[in-house]
Amino acid sequence: MIQKMNKFITFQALGFLLILSFINSQAATLKYTFVVQETNYTRLCSTKSILTVNGLFPGPTITARRGDTVIVDVINNGNHNITIHWHGVKQPRNPWSDGPEFVTQCPIQPGGNFTQTVLLSDEEGTLWWHAHSDWSRATVYGLFVILPRLGTTYPFHQPDEEVPVLLGEWWRADIQTVMENFLESGGDPAISDALTINGQPGDLYNCSASGTTKIKVDQGKTYLLRMVNAGMNNLMFFGIANHSLTVVGSDGAYTKPLVSNYITIAPGQTIDLLFEANQPNNRYYVAAKLFNGQPASRFQNTTTTAIIEYSGNYTPSNPLIVPSLPASNDRNASFNFTSSLRSLASAEHPIDVPLTIKRTLLYTLSINAIPCAANETCEAIRNTSRFAASINNITFDMPSSSVLQAYYRGVNRGVYGDDFPDNPPLKFNYTQASGLNATLRLPTVGTEVTMLKHNHTVELVFQGTNLVAGVDHPMHLHGHSFYVVGSGFGNYKRSRDAPNYNLVDPPHMQTIAVPQNGWTAIRFKADNPGVWFMHCHFERHVSWGMGMVFIVRNGKASNDKVLPPPADMPPC
Repeated sequence: MIQKMNKFITFQALGFLLILSFINSQAATLKYTFVVQETNYTRLCSTKSILTVNGLFPGPTITARRGDTVIVDVINNGNHNITIHWHGVKQPRNPWSDGPEFVTQCPIQPGGNFTQTVLLSDEEGTLWWHAHSDWSRATVYGLFVILPRLGTTYPFHQPDEEVPVLLGEWWRADIQTVMENFLESGGDPAISDALTINGQPGDLYNCSASGTTKIKVDQGKTYLLRMVNAGMNNLMFFGIANHSLTVVGSDGAYTKPLVSNYITIAPGQTIDLLFEANQPNNRYYVAAKLFNGQPASRFQNTTTTAIIEYSGNYTPSNPLIVPSLPASNDRNASFNFTSSLRSLASAEHPIDVPLTIKRTLLYTLSINAIPCAANETCEAIRNTSRFAASINNITFDMPSSSVLQAYYRGVNRGVYGDDFPDNPPLKFNYTQASGLNATLRLPTVGTEVTMLKHNHTVELVFQGTNLVAGVDHPMHLHGHSFYVVGSGFGNYKRSRDAPNYNLVDPPHMQTIAVPQNGWTAIRFKADNPGVWFMHCHFERHVSWGMGMVFIVRNGKASNDKVLPPPADMPPC
């Protein structure tokens, strides 16, 4: 029996590779090895062991071209379970390597390994990869650069150099301990001790001047910044002193050039920026700080810095010139930047916004409260409850086995249900500031999914609520990009807001910040069969349960069906 099973697995794996070979016959196949391991790093005057890939923090950059296949052998030599997600890669028909723990796979256990096949399709620009288990992504992340196909080039001025800019956070404490304490307490997590640029806090923090990230530039040259917000729990403002920035891409898709002296970037989001070294020879601060529009929410109210250094002989200013960034609570600055992004929508880079919609969804995004058990002490809401989060009042209960494997095998009983509501089960004034019935705060806890027919067009309106506290929510959809066709503050009203949608050049995103006490409308085509996680990219919110799963059914054609699983899927 074992011999027959081994032959079946070998045949299954061979079929998987043959299908991949056919799909990618016109593209390159690249191979990387990721060794997850504990590594000592010193920041803020102290040393601690952190989880890294190949000993690097941030981790190694993957560079490929549009349409390539990237095979990554992930070897877990660390002390904790791990999964790796290729953020923004759609993975056509291949959810097996998408990475979210217990949604598409069980984690890679210490001593185990998993060879992940990353299928690139229409993505082009800057994406990233990160851990998708517990809070490991605080240190396990890196750039994923997708260049144009050979023979083509950027739809903007060719930069003289490209520079990685990965925004992140640093805790003095062990991140696993931070997470465990936060979950046990039922309250907010401990805030980070510093923000970082390329893993370095910058010279405004103690013991950090020597490691400050420095970007050397030549007068008159143009630089492409490939930026990621890898931070855990807040949006960020970013700018360069005395230099304007030109946005030319976001989330692996090109945008119309947008000139600004600052940007807003949500956790999970990527942005491609051009800046020209056109100022007098000097040293200029690059700076980032958190945006937080909720006064009741604690956050790290400091600034991380890098330094632009012009080449040549000169006496630099002392102190350095600092960029002017919006106030940390300036929600209009955050919203205005995000809502100004537009797709390139050119003949070479066309878009395909769904105009006829088959499925219309309205999802409320809420912070909730669950009463403490009689024998526990909680830190939320007068110490009588613990925080939760929900979509349409359902707090996602992460299963202990893979949703994808249960769906693929047709044995979902005990793993998930398929009754996720298309509309909020509770209707109220979602953004009302006070006077709401406290019973509205209590969510239903469950593992429910939404089933989508293959190729059905979907309009999904995210509606923020003010149940416990209104806050921005950077919502990320796996397996698909979507068009952001509208957004605003207050309660969504279809008769008023839908006629004002942008259906001409909306941005093509995978992560979008739904504004505090506001709404955002997206459209996409469910053309990628498989199991796909959708969640808030604030780590505290997804830990509280702000997530759900879309299952896109197979189509009728053979190339519209989920690929078979690889032979080395990690066991549960």
